[in-house]
Amino acid sequence: MGLAMLTLLRVLFGFAVACLVAGVATVAFVVSPVELASLPAEVQPERLTNAGILALLAATHSALFAFPFALILIGIAELTRVRSLLYYVLAATTIALGGLLAIFLYEVPGQPSILNDYAVAAYATVGIVSGFTYWLFAGRGAGGRRAGSKPAAPAEPGATDGETPAAQPT
Repeated sequence: MGLAMLTLLRVLFGFAVACLVAGVATVAFVVSPVELASLPAEVQPERLTNAGILALLAATHSALFAFPFALILIGIAELTRVRSLLYYVLAATTIALGGLLAIFLYEVPGQPSILNDYAVAAYATVGIVSGFTYWLFAGRGAGGRRAGSKPAAPAEPGATDGETPAAQPT
């Protein structure tokens, strides 16, 4: 498999995982984990299933909104070999807060607004955790191998997984 294909797979996998994490984080602001844990045992499976479905729907929504923006920002990072955690967290948080702004701009005048401290905290948190997740799964390897880096040296004969060979008597 070519290097470009591996890069594409890494980026798509990282984006998908980041969107799933964004969906879970979004749902955690609606249905708190403490609330789920305090439910009676007979109700928990149904509520957990509903929360899981809601998380998948939120992840899909996050992916559809974020994709064009993430494509640009990830493309820049790959071309310039940006591997900074701060870059990915700020990029994802900007995209998430941009989503909040988009909702706010299309509100009906006179109706309650989504723009409040809780919503800002929720969207910012979703951006932070999804940016961290993308960096963890894909961003750390942006741009492939560094120009001056050497490939890992082959193991010496007699060495086992990660161990150095035993000293030979002289």
